[in-house]
Amino acid sequence: MTTIHGKNFLAGTLHVTQRTFSVVSPLDGAELPGRFSLVGMAEVDRALEAAAEAAGPFGRSSGAKRAELLEAIAEEILNLGDTLLERAGLESALPAARLTGERGRTVGQLKLFADMAREGSWVDARIDRAQPQRQPLPRSDLRRMKLPLGPVVVFGSSNFPLAFSVAGGDTASALCTGNPVIVKAHRAHPGTSELVAGAITRAVARCGLPAGVFSMVHGEGSVIGLALVKHPATRAVGFTGSRAAGRALLDAAASRPHPIPVFAEMSSLNPVFLLPGALAARAEEIADGLKGSMTLGVGQFCTKPGLVFAVEGSDFGRFRQQLAGGIAAAPAASMLHADIRKNFEQHRDALLAVPGCDVLARATAVADAGKTQAAPLCAVTDAATFLRAEQCMEEVFGPCSLLVKAADLAELRVLARRLDGQLTATVHGTPEDLAAAGDLLEILAATAGRVIVNGFPTGVEVCHAMQHGGPSPATSDSRFTRVGSAALERFVRPVCYQDVPDSLLPPALKDANPLGIRRLVEGVETRA
Repeated sequence: MTTIHGKNFLAGTLHVTQRTFSVVSPLDGAELPGRFSLVGMAEVDRALEAAAEAAGPFGRSSGAKRAELLEAIAEEILNLGDTLLERAGLESALPAARLTGERGRTVGQLKLFADMAREGSWVDARIDRAQPQRQPLPRSDLRRMKLPLGPVVVFGSSNFPLAFSVAGGDTASALCTGNPVIVKAHRAHPGTSELVAGAITRAVARCGLPAGVFSMVHGEGSVIGLALVKHPATRAVGFTGSRAAGRALLDAAASRPHPIPVFAEMSSLNPVFLLPGALAARAEEIADGLKGSMTLGVGQFCTKPGLVFAVEGSDFGRFRQQLAGGIAAAPAASMLHADIRKNFEQHRDALLAVPGCDVLARATAVADAGKTQAAPLCAVTDAATFLRAEQCMEEVFGPCSLLVKAADLAELRVLARRLDGQLTATVHGTPEDLAAAGDLLEILAATAGRVIVNGFPTGVEVCHAMQHGGPSPATSDSRFTRVGSAALERFVRPVCYQDVPDSLLPPALKDANPLGIRRLVEGVETRA
């Protein structure tokens, strides 16, 4: 296995400090190789000053050059081979098959954004030519496109150590649009972060780009994380994590003399609504699918179904019986790290402490604390308790879901309207169910970023049509997605050029369209 050096990556150079930390494997509590340096304010300044210096030339670089960078990063990650997967497995307790798939997704994201950088139409160029003869007033020549914001700070996510971490979607979309990136590595997988940061640093050098295009640091979130957000050179932030941490970053960004956007993914219960016809036809099948979805990855997916709503009756009884059997037989498994396991147990126990919330089923397997394990559990309550107790609407991040019994379809709609913002909302129903449920889908579309019919929410496709974001508290801004090609919209801003000579215009706005991109000219989309 490649030796882990534990240093920080500051604009192409390795930097060591006196303060260090180590990491233990959640699989057995054993300390893993490597002591990791914790940066201070001087290193934060150094990384962001280098990023600010690189922002101009990198922002002006061609789409072809950025595509070359993204593809080089993908190649360098693949070149790490099993070393990356082995270290990630030791640090996260995720199985090899899951990590192999996640590496594929990471590489796929990089290649998707490389294609978009090379094609170039993401700049959304719009041209309205001058009308000097217009009465009563002439119109100026107006040309609009999107430009990069500048240095972006990315916080690595614990539950996706590859796809939402150092080279994940936030980093890939920021680099695609010409923004330098400073990553704060997640403390639970520093070795994995180091390996990927090395891959990015090598790719930046291979492509002949300014070293300040990328840095990665280790540091305490409450100190260094806030310092990165408050630094005057930072122009935007990408974050995945808890609601409390996300709120702290949002408040820090808002308190700056010049506030900046924080694109934070924070919490989601991903409600599932089971309509009567669907339960009558396939109660057992739905129960098995739900059990698989809620326990997938030890319940540590942001789209895990944490709430299930259904009309009480014999078919819902069949569903509960099948689900209870599946939960009872489910194995205990290691969570990502000890703090996540601790938080899972605290939030699970707080839910069960609510009067009227009872255990439907819990796994018979005993969770081994020495292996950071958690055992699946499902609770059940009624609509009145759910509407009364705020704790029922708190995310339990891990293998736990709450079933809520409703009296009828009208009460289901009342429950749907009570929900906070969500990443996803799911409905299982027959065509007759969906017609009878009236405006349920419309209610859920106002609550969630993705509405699913007769499926399960775990699994987010990286493509052009995906929306991975929703109203607060699911994310900080429901207008944007963190997955898919539309994720580029977060790290750009529109600029209009008025009566600027053609020779001085950016290539995307020149009359000859030298980039050959799609543009909106006088309201008509064309490549002319």
